[in-house]
Amino acid sequence: MTMDQLAILTILAVTIGLFIWGPWRHDMVALASLLACVFTGLIQPEDAFKGFGHPAVVTVASVLILSRGLQNTGAMDALAHRVVPTRGSATLSIAALTGLGALMSGFMNNVGAMALLMPVASEVADKQQLPPGKVLMPLSFGTILGGMTTLIGTPPNLIVSGFRASAGAGSYGMFDFTPVGLAVALVGVMFVSLIGWRLVPARTQAGAATFDTGTYLTEALVEEKSAAADKSLREIMHILEREDAQVVGVVHNNARVSPAIPWQRVHAGDILVLEAEPEALSTAISSLGLKLAGEQEKEEEKTRGKDGAGDGREQESPAPKKEKEKSGTVHGDVQLRELVVMPDSSLVGRTAQFLRLPTRYEINLLALSRQGRRSIRRLKSTPLLAGDALLMMGTDEALSTFAHEQGCVPLAQRDISIPNKEKAAVALVAMAIAVGGAAFGLLPAAISFATCALAFMVLKVVPLRGFYESIDGSVIVLLGTLISVAEVMEYTGAADLIAQGVLDTIAQGSPVIALVILLVVTMTLSDFMNNAATAAVMCSIALSTAAQLNANPDSFLMAVAIGASCAFLTPVGHQNNTLILGPGGFKFGDYWRMGLPMEILVILVSVPVLLKVWPL
Repeated sequence: MTMDQLAILTILAVTIGLFIWGPWRHDMVALASLLACVFTGLIQPEDAFKGFGHPAVVTVASVLILSRGLQNTGAMDALAHRVVPTRGSATLSIAALTGLGALMSGFMNNVGAMALLMPVASEVADKQQLPPGKVLMPLSFGTILGGMTTLIGTPPNLIVSGFRASAGAGSYGMFDFTPVGLAVALVGVMFVSLIGWRLVPARTQAGAATFDTGTYLTEALVEEKSAAADKSLREIMHILEREDAQVVGVVHNNARVSPAIPWQRVHAGDILVLEAEPEALSTAISSLGLKLAGEQEKEEEKTRGKDGAGDGREQESPAPKKEKEKSGTVHGDVQLRELVVMPDSSLVGRTAQFLRLPTRYEINLLALSRQGRRSIRRLKSTPLLAGDALLMMGTDEALSTFAHEQGCVPLAQRDISIPNKEKAAVALVAMAIAVGGAAFGLLPAAISFATCALAFMVLKVVPLRGFYESIDGSVIVLLGTLISVAEVMEYTGAADLIAQGVLDTIAQGSPVIALVILLVVTMTLSDFMNNAATAAVMCSIALSTAAQLNANPDSFLMAVAIGASCAFLTPVGHQNNTLILGPGGFKFGDYWRMGLPMEILVILVSVPVLLKVWPL
């Protein structure tokens, strides 16, 4: 063993130990590992950060942006609520939810798919009267399994593809992972749906929100192409039943609100007054193809100016000086925020119409929640009271200014989004083109998905502020640093040394045994350290093992891809497992009850398929 080999193996051992121990974040440990290689002379300073230019890093960043766009526009949200039944047997609901999660995570980041479907999982658990964890853990496992099926489904696949390219064999195609990944995913989803969820311990939910605004009342405009147009309220209410929303009033010809009568027919131009939970607003509006009435009135308000202000009861207070400087156009990235009216707020007793929010502050009132009471007056003409929760839309600066000047406080951040059908269509088309470009080899995956990310930014599918917020910086640092560290293992011969030790002591020269050992070791490491880090560490060993056995390197690289993705024993191996720790009320040791049978099943299914699809 040379000094360089001893140095890199020591650094690697300390790095893995810190990953498992967890005193610092993974990206901090990875950066420290890279700098240790620089200080010991294993990496030249000018080459230290070359890993950040690796195609896998660019592709991961782009896929995170694309996932944010699909999530923000509601492109996948409507699909989720149509596919997943909340009634019927628990097995059917969990199977549909887990299967959908697996499908979605094949084409978007699996963490994004998990975040998108968590509210649906909570709804299923509530309707089935199950502890949340019995639905959340199957969903988590399903999204992890689905990520193995395509190149972009999970970062380990991109890393493995990058190492194959570095070895001179070229990158993997979009669906090269599908034969093995799909077989494992199908068997895994069946196990989770039929047996696995029953093994999950029943825990009470932890970490729930510490506030409850009750239901919101909002006004939604029926357009000519809306699903609600020319339907009776009875038909509309039947559609909304599944979304836990209801129509409590109708506005004809911009007049007063009339009560919702079941046989009343709704026409284009009417406004429906909807009552729904905050998280259900998006799907309720999307299911009927409605448009928030407040958005329509926003432009009308700007054109009317001061002549349209006032509610007939009081004189308008002077507008802020900054109003004169505004051009009537909202600048910046629009977002939704919930604000509560404080007792000493100047909003008390005033209406949105009197306040002229669009022209004075460039914000809009979309919905109002008044817990314990219901009022079906027009939203714009409803006097505000202390304790009202307001769902506002505007830029971060405009909303902050309004809250400061008018005596409001923001509620804790919640994911509340309003679907945008036009942008959702754009997002799906752009995503399909990017996937097609990568799948058919028209463009390298990094270029194809980076181009799509740029299109999302230009077309404002993802707002400029959200563009960079979509990228998980810790993942990028982790990948960029460990790719360079893994290259050190390769050129110093450390990877060959480890591979030779495994072959001599355990595998006894058998490629099949070596393949199984590599899969098990990778899976075990992934349970305790980041899956991307595991893939980066194990790829060099896989290539060295294949070379020494004169075997097909694809078999061993695919084993690494599967093992790095299958982290089912702990909450720290994969972000999706971490996401459900609080909402499911889980303890650290709860995961192995379903996770251990799952990992055994993965080995039993994947090894024969690997040997068939990628023969040694």
